Amino acid sequence: MKLHEYQSKELLAKYGVTVPAGDVTSDPAEARAIAEKLGGKVVVKAQVLMGGRGKAGGVKLFDNADAAGEFTKELIGKKLVSIQNPAGMIVDRVLVAELVDIAEEYYLSVLLDRAASAVVVMLSKEGGMEIEDVAEKNPEAIVRMHVDPVFGLWPYQIREAVAAAKIPAPAQRQMVEMIEKLVKAYLDSDADMIEINPVAWTPDGKLIAADAKVSIDDNALFRHKGYQDTADESAEDPIEAEAARRGIAYVRLDGDIGIIGNGAGLVMSSMDEVRAAGGVPANFLDVGGGAKAERVQSCFELLLMDPNVKGVLINIFGGITRADEVAKGILQAFEAMDIKVPVVARIEGTAAEEGRAILANSTLATAPSMQEAAAKVVALAYGNA
Repeated sequence: MKLHEYQSKELLAKYGVTVPAGDVTSDPAEARAIAEKLGGKVVVKAQVLMGGRGKAGGVKLFDNADAAGEFTKELIGKKLVSIQNPAGMIVDRVLVAELVDIAEEYYLSVLLDRAASAVVVMLSKEGGMEIEDVAEKNPEAIVRMHVDPVFGLWPYQIREAVAAAKIPAPAQRQMVEMIEKLVKAYLDSDADMIEINPVAWTPDGKLIAADAKVSIDDNALFRHKGYQDTADESAEDPIEAEAARRGIAYVRLDGDIGIIGNGAGLVMSSMDEVRAAGGVPANFLDVGGGAKAERVQSCFELLLMDPNVKGVLINIFGGITRADEVAKGILQAFEAMDIKVPVVARIEGTAAEEGRAILANSTLATAPSMQEAAAKVVALAYGNA
């Protein structure tokens, strides 16, 4: 799950990383008081997990507390819409933080390098811009260090990497210390990624995490109870947020063929078959093992929240999940909802005959194989049947 900026900075501060002073609030009067305490020169940032929040009007600089409070009043309850998130997100809290006087900007992150099966530290002197752009235009500007799973990083390795990244000499010692703290924070918190962009070098010689992004491994959340309370807010997409609230594994994609399956492998295979048939998957949705009818209906409701969905493929191979329970859930969804898109189901495995019998008198189409089901739903959705 993704942490909000204020949560990310709280985590970094816990490990000794210097972050701008500030606090989070939903109250305009409190925002004014925070700004006044910080001397009036502050930045107010909407705490929504979406790209482009600045361009959407969710970030603004101020030189007096009254204006910061008024802006907070305007922002709370407002929906921010960006190119990255056209559905938009409602602002329910803001971070009021001191303005950082920046002389230079650097980039620093710790994340998992799946190709190398190791944690990697990435460092660049070119901060303040997307690291993908740096990698494309000036790849030699990015220095990478893999963290040994047994011994970690030796101090000399970090010093060599900092020098190789051409971090100015006055900032090198503090950068070495920041990297050490970041790696420890990453490992202790079961993070998928920690990114500081920019790392700000101030005119008075301080290295500060001016912005921060942290993502925690979902499978480790039971060890971090404090973040579970905001797990449903961790998705940039409102449907993904609702899926988190319902405890359903769902990822929204940019296609129009909805997919429901049981088991991650089967869902991914279904996505491949939809692609092979000429369609574009709208989502990844794993109904989970042993799902009852009510859960299947809930998954169906979730999938159809996406207005782009033109057709639905249901691919179930009964094992722990009984096919007749899935069929009951499908019928419940049809009875409770006004479903106007074609639905094609392929059901095999445990209680498959019973499941097919339940669906025999319904309006949805069936197919004997995953490939045929994918081809049929694509044809129906695109008007080629």
